[in-house]
Order: sequence, then structure tokens, then C-alpha cells
Amino acid sequence: MTPPAHAHNPHEALRKGRRRPKLRRRVHHMLGGEGHQDPWVKLVDYALIGLIILNIISVILESVATLQIAHGPVFHYFDLFSVAVFSVEYALRVWTAVEHEDRRFHHPLWGRLRFMATPLAIIDLLAVLPFFLGIFVEIDLRAMRVLRLLRVFKLTRYSSAMTMLIAVLKQEVKAVGAILFILAILIVFCASVMYLFEHPAQPNAFPDIPAAMWWAVVTLTTLGYGDVTPITPLGRLFAGLVAIAGVGMVALPSGILATGFAEQLRQRREEYRERVAEAMVDGRISRAERHELDEMRETLGMSEEEAAAILHRVAKSGLAVAVCPHCGGALEGYHGTLTAEEIDERR
Repeated sequence: MTPPAHAHNPHEALRKGRRRPKLRRRVHHMLGGEGHQDPWVKLVDYALIGLIILNIISVILESVATLQIAHGPVFHYFDLFSVAVFSVEYALRVWTAVEHEDRRFHHPLWGRLRFMATPLAIIDLLAVLPFFLGIFVEIDLRAMRVLRLLRVFKLTRYSSAMTMLIAVLKQEVKAVGAILFILAILIVFCASVMYLFEHPAQPNAFPDIPAAMWWAVVTLTTLGYGDVTPITPLGRLFAGLVAIAGVGMVALPSGILATGFAEQLRQRREEYRERVAEAMVDGRISRAERHELDEMRETLGMSEEEAAAILHRVAKSGLAVAVCPHCGGALEGYHGTLTAEEIDERR
């Protein structure tokens, strides 16, 4: 048998060896790994977002018995199609993980394993895992539908609001953990006291402390379902105090998260402002810099109006210098500033 031609041609073998990394980098780019400004990348994003939304609608409609009986095969084949698409997407993301800028993912094996342990990769896996589990393990159809709703969390990848929420939770994790710890102590304490007051009068409603915890939870969270209520004078007095304390307990985490959101917005604006100032040192913003700023704006979840306002303030702050409208170079002897509109016209 005659050996292949490239066996005697090292240049041909090297060229073929480079083809795969080039394809892998292109796939990584198409999946949004290098930004989402490319029209083709946006098309892939919109297609995946649309498929996720259709999956959520499909799961909800399939829970209606009449629709499930009438259109069961349609729901089934659509689920097969969705699982195929999401499985290919997950496999491609794992395959192209080594193309990430983060050096932790550069190792061919350990880098991919680290990527598979990231929150977004776990969400992608959970989107298809129920289907494959159903092949080997018998799962109730209702549980299967609920598990398929986990695909809604795939929208986290495309939502700046969800990204900001995760960042806020990471930033305020100690404060939120402290609030939850205090809330747990209060639930146990309130349930114990209410059991002491109400058990003799209502042995069925407050048979033990674990059962009384339900009353403590709905009262401290100000829900108050009304299925379990105190009837003794001491029980009602204590319940009133618990309800008042519950208002404060609800306000505490709300205030912490609101402050965290405000701090995240401030940090993102400051980060964008610093990058704009760096880009405008030479008095103009090039196309490459404009593209980078647009990518950063979308990553930070900022609106175009907000970004334009920051650009305008930086331009008026004296960080920009005049540029020649013909060659784009800085004009010597001029120390004025340019407006954002002038910079856009002259870039």
C-alpha cells in the first residue's frame, strides 16, 4: 500500500495540524467566546435564545392534558430536536474551552474539566441531563417536565441582569449568609415559644415544634397564610411581635441586595469610564477601540444612552485633545477638548 502523500511532506502535515485549532477558534468565536458584536455570533445567540424560550413554552403547554393528548408527538419530536441542539452546543463549548483567555482552561484535559465545573457549563449540562437520565432510569413524566424547565437558566448566559445578580450575590455572600443565619435562629426560637403558648389550646395545630416552624416561617416572612393562627392571649401578643419583627427581617436582605446592585452599577460605570479615558488619550476613538468599547458595554449590561453619557463626560473633562480632520493626528499647540459628537465625526 502506498503511504499518503503528506507522510513524506512535513509542511503538509503541519498545515493539516493547524487546521483543527483554527476551526476550534472559529467555533469558540461563533459561540460568543470573543464577544457578541459579530452579526453571525448575534444570529447564533438569537437562535439559541429563541430555542430556549420555545422550550419553556413547550413544557408549559405540555402540562395541559388536552394539548398533551392532541399534540403529544409534536412535543416529543421538538424535545428530541432541542436536546440534540443543546447537546451539540455543550460538546462544542467543552471542546473550545481551551480557547478561553483565562489560562486556567488552556490545558487540554484539566482545562476542559475546570470549564465543565463552571456555573454556566453546569447549567448547560443540566439542560440535557434529564433526557439522558430518562433513557437509563425510569423517571416520572411530571418530574421530567419540571427538570426540563431547568433550561430556562441557560438564558443566564445572555442576560446582563442575571449576570449582575450573580455578581451581587458573590459580593454580598457574607452579609446574606449572616441574615439567613439570624433568620434560622429566629424561626427556631419563635416556633418554640409559640409551641409553649399554643400547644395546650391547639394540640392539632401546634402538635410539636417542627410543625410550629411552618407558622414561624410564614409569619416572619409576612406571608401569613392563615391556616395556623394563635388563639390564646399570650400567643396572639407574641404573634404580633413576631409579625413586626418579620417586616424588618424582610427589609434587611432587600436593603443589602439593593446596595449591592448600586455598588455593582457604580463599579461598572467607573470601569467603562476608565476604559473610555484610555481610548481617548490620543484625542480620538479608533474603530478597533469603538468595537472594544461596544463589547465592554454589552458585557457590563450598560445601555447605549448611558455609555454615550459617559463618553460625553469624559470628552468634556479635558482628557481628549484636538485631532486633525484629515489625517487624524493630534494638533500641536491646541489644548481644548472635543465633544463626543466631534470625536464620532472625526474618528
